[in-house]
Amino acid sequence: MYAIVATGGKQYRVEEGQTLQVERVAEADAEIELRPVMVVDGDDVLATPAQLEGATVSATVLGEVKGAKIDGFTYKPKTNNRRRYGHRQTYSTIKITGISRG
Repeated sequence: MYAIVATGGKQYRVEEGQTLQVERVAEADAEIELRPVMVVDGDDVLATPAQLEGATVSATVLGEVKGAKIDGFTYKPKTNNRRRYGHRQTYSTIKITGISRG
């Protein structure tokens, strides 16, 4: 059985026991529930909102990590207007503990 879950504006294919990194959702050691978009159990596929009404995917937050640094630079010609900036996204490492059809 596997599920497609949506979190942080992205969708991930998850199975029970899998670990993955998603955009920060909670503090470490927290229990969270993710919203499934689709649940596949053998030949059964649950994809409509009515079918997914009671379906849940539970996970445990293992910790946080930082992604790669993104360096940016903007400028406007002929005005001596320059700006440098950086960004480093924080990700939560989660472990899928269960998939329920509801």
